[in-house]
Amino acid sequence: MSKRVVIADDADFHRTVLKDILTKGGFDVVAEAANGEEAVSRARALRPDIVILDIVMPLMNGIEAAREIRLLEPPVKIIMCTSLGYEPIVEEALKSGACAYIVKPLSEKKVLAVLDGLKD
Repeated sequence: MSKRVVIADDADFHRTVLKDILTKGGFDVVAEAANGEEAVSRARALRPDIVILDIVMPLMNGIEAAREIRLLEPPVKIIMCTSLGYEPIVEEALKSGACAYIVKPLSEKKVLAVLDGLKD
């Protein structure tokens, strides 16, 4: 059974790239979100296995969204996505509930390596 994923990024381009990578990798992208509030709402409604959150988003950033999503049952694996130069806040992201992170620019190899490294 393929893992169900919600992708949240305010950039359409990054959501499209991630969706293509995940779909080719055998994941089921069940929803997309353009901001943190949408990500939390979709995670609550759909209970995905994984949520990939951009850190910098409008209305609610990825770290704030992760803090809410980590409270869901059953637990959701949270992966943060960050641009080069934002690495200093990755530690805060991991404390907020993320179990891993991906650094942009996105590549199929990097994304799938992070997802393959997740523990069930």
